[in-house]
Amino acid sequence: MGHNQMKNANTENTNPYEVLQAKGGGLVKAWIKGVPFEEKARAQLLNAASMPFIHKWVAAMPDVHLGMGATVGSVIPTVGAVIPAAVGVDIGCGMMAVQTSLAASDLPENLREMRTAIEAAVPHGRTDNGGRNDRGAWGEPPAKIVAEWNEALKPGYEKMLAKHKKLSKANNLNHLGSLGTGNHFIEVCLDESDQVWFMLHSGSRGIGNRIGTYFIELAKQDMRRYHVNLPDKDLAYLPEGTEYFDDYVEAVSWGQDFAFRNRRIMMEYVIDAVATVRGIPPFEAQLKAVNCHHNYVSREHHYGQNVLVTRKGAVRARKGDLGIIPGSMGARSYIVRGKGNPESFHSCSHGAGRVMSRTAAKKRFTIEDHKKATERVECRKDSEVIDETPAAYKSIDAVMEAQKDLVDIVHTLRQVVCVKG
Repeated sequence: MGHNQMKNANTENTNPYEVLQAKGGGLVKAWIKGVPFEEKARAQLLNAASMPFIHKWVAAMPDVHLGMGATVGSVIPTVGAVIPAAVGVDIGCGMMAVQTSLAASDLPENLREMRTAIEAAVPHGRTDNGGRNDRGAWGEPPAKIVAEWNEALKPGYEKMLAKHKKLSKANNLNHLGSLGTGNHFIEVCLDESDQVWFMLHSGSRGIGNRIGTYFIELAKQDMRRYHVNLPDKDLAYLPEGTEYFDDYVEAVSWGQDFAFRNRRIMMEYVIDAVATVRGIPPFEAQLKAVNCHHNYVSREHHYGQNVLVTRKGAVRARKGDLGIIPGSMGARSYIVRGKGNPESFHSCSHGAGRVMSRTAAKKRFTIEDHKKATERVECRKDSEVIDETPAAYKSIDAVMEAQKDLVDIVHTLRQVVCVKG
């Protein structure tokens, strides 16, 4: 085999996954049966699997696709090192869903007022090049956000700044409780019993991006300094026992906490906003809540060893864990319960996964295509969201079929309102 050439090592297997093998013996177990799998993503996965500190193999989820730094939809267990670009810059990005006591019959026929109320309550998008008048950030953060920042997040942030002053050049407090851009969203959904759910997707915003970018560059500097040859420069790593390793793991943990709190704060604002919509009866929104990361690092125990598990676009699915797997803005989404499959390192997909880049989607689809694909959803129907149109994503049904051995479906949700960043 030539350099980085790969083969399917188990062409006739009856396993739910395919096994891919790279030069040097690195393995990937990929839950990709029945879903598109691009060659560039395959090569990227095998490069990661070839690193000497991988524990057992790299697992690829059915929503897998080429990513910046590392493959989206990958689970990378390591011993003695961490790859900052494998986590990426959207540290702690994840999902939150809350089931309410509202039924579909409680919602108004025209949902535009509900979408408008949510958009007014939660900063979203990005304007003014992220400057002073950016609509996606707080001009003056509400008092309760300032209080949470001061009590829960500011001490850890100042500890990071004491050693890494460049992390000060980032939005932090004014991004707490804001949605962001791209595929981040807030949705009102109905389940199989026509019960109303609120669901949202976001992460650690500007400060998480800054942490990721900063430590990715530090890792690359170390690789250059020590003349470490890598199959891909984005696989630059920080060895355990070094100062930057400890600082990075601590910073990522802080970013994940920021992301978790960010989602909870936004959900509180969504609940309050919906309660103001004309005709909506009083309701409860604490019946069932799920808040889970899908871009993060976690210390876990797998196959007899303590390891660092990096999930980039993947959700932890230990036996009994509740998780969220959203489809595109015109498709179904799922609340799932993990089966604790050891071969996926207790993981499942984080969504449907893109089948084309944002640029390709904007070139290929028209506003009319988007309107037709989202005709049953109250959402934006303009050129700025074409890159998020449903056809830019894999079939969520095929993705769920490919991971039947990883999760059980608990609830099936369909969107009726979607707010995009």
